[in-house]
Amino acid sequence: MASIETQIASQGTALKAIDLYNNLEKDFITAEMSDNWAQDMDPRANFLCENFISRSMGLVCDFAENIERVYTAVFPSAKVMKEILLSSACDAMLFVHHPMIWDIRQAPAIFQQMDTDLLSEFKARRISIYNLHVPLDHFGEYSTSVTCARALNIDIGKPFAPYFGGLAGVFGTAPFETIDDLKATFEKLVGHPVRCYAYGDRQIRNGKVALVAGGGNSLNVLQEVASDNVNVFLTGITAKNDHSKEAHEFAEANGISILGGTHYSTEKFACIALKGYFQGMNLPCKFLEDTPIREDL
Repeated sequence: MASIETQIASQGTALKAIDLYNNLEKDFITAEMSDNWAQDMDPRANFLCENFISRSMGLVCDFAENIERVYTAVFPSAKVMKEILLSSACDAMLFVHHPMIWDIRQAPAIFQQMDTDLLSEFKARRISIYNLHVPLDHFGEYSTSVTCARALNIDIGKPFAPYFGGLAGVFGTAPFETIDDLKATFEKLVGHPVRCYAYGDRQIRNGKVALVAGGGNSLNVLQEVASDNVNVFLTGITAKNDHSKEAHEFAEANGISILGGTHYSTEKFACIALKGYFQGMNLPCKFLEDTPIREDL
């Protein structure tokens, strides 16, 4: 009997790679958006396509002419790439939120390069890599902050937090009375302890919270939170360091409690939600789990 994965694959229809790329471009990328990954990525093996070198978004590695299945992941880690290769996939695409691998433990080089040996195998297997960073952070159905908020049963309000031509955060109404209730639900959702910097009242003021998935703990973001009279802010990376010092000081001075759930764990919900987007094009899609880095907190 065929495996479940084989049965699912048989239900799909291969797409021309260029058609899939064009659909993603049309549905997610706007002229106002920008990014800067390529300046920090290593081009020595000539894996990066010109499109990505020029604008740091969209198609990263153009290895396939036809796409039969898609994998989604937050980062193109060795764990993720090896799992794809072990599945014997060919003529596929890896969709990632980031084209590099986050590891705060390696500071100041907190983003690491993709493994070139694994990239060589991807090329041989015709597995392209596609990236949407700013476009996926931008407010919308599949955005990182919207999908994380929905997973927490937060009623989505207005977007905020300008970021490279998009809006990366959301204000919303939470079904919790205290930050302790919210923290307990947050931990259950992500499956590991989260961090709470309880700088404000335990009560959630008017039930309103602010959320920026990933790396939202910055001074300009906290200033927007304060201006909206919100006293609870959720994000991914909350570790106290030189980068976040001003944000923590501002939050404490203004009574804004900060909850952190790691970079990976707050952004994975967007990549999970995108399964529906790709399956809507009759492409089998699988989200690949990775490992949250607790030092983010």
